[in-house]
Amino acid sequence: MKKLSLCALIMVLLLPAAQTGMAQTKKVLTLDDVLELAATQSTNALIAKQRFRSSYWQYRSFKAEYLPSLSFSGTAPSYSTAYEQVYTGGEWKYIKSNLFQSTGSLSLSQNIGLTGGSIAVNSSLGFQNNLERESKSIITEPLVNIRLTQPILKYNSLKWQKKTQPLQYEIAKKTYLSNMEAVNSTAVQYFFQLAQAQINVQIAETNQINSDTLYRMSEGRYQLGTIAEDELLQMKLTWLNSENNLKQARMNLTDLENRMRTFLGFNENVSIELIIPYEIPNLQIDPEQVLALALENNPQISQQELTLIQSESNVAQARAQRGFSADLTASYGLSDQSSSMLNNVPNPDYGLPDAYKNPSNSQTVRLTLSIPILDWGRRKGNYLMARSSLELAQVQAEQTLQTFESDLLLDVEKFNLQYQQVMIAAQSDTVAQRMYEVSKARYMIGSSTVLELNNADTEKDSNRRAYIQSLQQFWNYFYNIRSLALYDFLNNKPLEADYEALIQ
Repeated sequence: MKKLSLCALIMVLLLPAAQTGMAQTKKVLTLDDVLELAATQSTNALIAKQRFRSSYWQYRSFKAEYLPSLSFSGTAPSYSTAYEQVYTGGEWKYIKSNLFQSTGSLSLSQNIGLTGGSIAVNSSLGFQNNLERESKSIITEPLVNIRLTQPILKYNSLKWQKKTQPLQYEIAKKTYLSNMEAVNSTAVQYFFQLAQAQINVQIAETNQINSDTLYRMSEGRYQLGTIAEDELLQMKLTWLNSENNLKQARMNLTDLENRMRTFLGFNENVSIELIIPYEIPNLQIDPEQVLALALENNPQISQQELTLIQSESNVAQARAQRGFSADLTASYGLSDQSSSMLNNVPNPDYGLPDAYKNPSNSQTVRLTLSIPILDWGRRKGNYLMARSSLELAQVQAEQTLQTFESDLLLDVEKFNLQYQQVMIAAQSDTVAQRMYEVSKARYMIGSSTVLELNNADTEKDSNRRAYIQSLQQFWNYFYNIRSLALYDFLNNKPLEADYEALIQ
């Protein structure tokens, strides 16, 4: 029984540790895996998606400005009692009113983008019960009314919005693609930082084992008197440094792995191991092709175009405000009513049909003028300031375009050279590794000094790190050029996105 109780106690103590071990999940990821996860799970990708959604609904709101709008307004039953001034019998009199009334109105309106005007059709129906006079009325005022409002020589905001809003939406789509390429660039950065940390741990572990072996061997040689004490101390110092470097490398690895988990949306129970993409495509990009694609697809170029249009819009608005302007309003309507009492006699036809039986018409034409006379140069100043802003925007756009083109061509040149840089770094890594093995073998047989061995060790480690950095630089250049041109150069097709799915 004591043995059974002891076994049960051991099982209880080991169960949490076993559960923790089972909960730990190891994920072995390639660069493509990290890029795919970043595009679907990272916070950066979700932010890019939400920003596009905001731009989409802004564009939808603009399109709604050109569609008919139907609205209903009404007054819930209301009650009022007061004295009203009424003209009757050739004089004004105050008559007490005691009213219970309710109204409803239906309106259909449409903006006219070409002219900046609007047309509207509305109809109203009201019910009134005069408790003081014991009479009821059904009023259709208007039964129907058509109203046209047209600004003359005024700034047409709808016309300019028709130029800017579709362009803004196109910029939003291009910006989303560019932001997703920025997500790829960030993923590449996290990937190779963690990969470098994993390599550093491997280097530190190998160096610690090698330095431990060489130090023990040096102790034996020192006992035999074949090496001096300073050489033994140098080997001991190398061994101690290797212990410290290993601890530091493991700490750095833990930190960068936590950052990668956070970026990819993993919890702390996921451990990550990366497979470094030593194979890279031998890709050469035509600078002229990249430049043509970037000028067509890059959101920065489109943004410059939008800035110029907005500046031209400001000039048009300031010009319109300088001089004569007017508003033309024309309307035609019909109205009628049905009352329960006519000349103090009950109306047998009182009811809703009677309110639509004999409508009377009404017409209105109104021209409202606005003529500036004296404003001490304020309108002229606004116009000249808008003109100056437009000229400044034109100069800045030209300068930005020149800088953009030169930077882009330089980036393409760097990328086209990077493949050879990676190949050289790979060869240097192999040579440095071999040099260390030879130097280590020579030291073990006593034909090489500790200084030569340490130099070979340093070269081995630095060339391995330089190789990983050259791979990172290759993919950094690649995704940077993709983000500028919005083009997939490996598959020779434009970058695309399912925009309809993004707004779901």
